[in-house]
Amino acid sequence: MIVVNPAVRRHAADPMIRKLKSGEYRLYSRKVNPKTGKRRNLGTFKSRTAAEKHERDVQYFKRH
Repeated sequence: MIVVNPAVRRHAADPMIRKLKSGEYRLYSRKVNPKTGKRRNLGTFKSRTAAEKHERDVQYFKRH
């Protein structure tokens, strides 16, 4: 039986929203920028719900 670390499993499924020290939330791209080796900043938001809404908007426009 393979045991998966819950933090790793959550990280893989988690849209890239991170809470900053300032209390705001930042949305990062899922893919790493090959030039810099880091994730792209897709915006900083006052609330997590605003960041989640923007994530849905980004996914919508990527597919349409």
